[in-house]
Amino acid sequence: MKEDTAHTVANVLMGAAAIGAAVVILRAPSLRRLAFGLARTAIVTGIPAWLSREINRAWKESHPPASATQRAS
Repeated sequence: MKEDTAHTVANVLMGAAAIGAAVVILRAPSLRRLAFGLARTAIVTGIPAWLSREINRAWKESHPPASATQRAS
């Protein structure tokens, strides 16, 4: 089996497994509540963490290093 064929087969199998898991989760009310709760937690904690990292990175990039400001003077 060629490598490209193996990748395609693996992708199809992973897609089928993901769809099967989604069907099982969406059919069972307890699993559905758990999945939506975990998604909500990921969104509520992930977005502020990402925003904090981006603000910190932008802050650091907006200020030149101390050695650069001393040379300019």
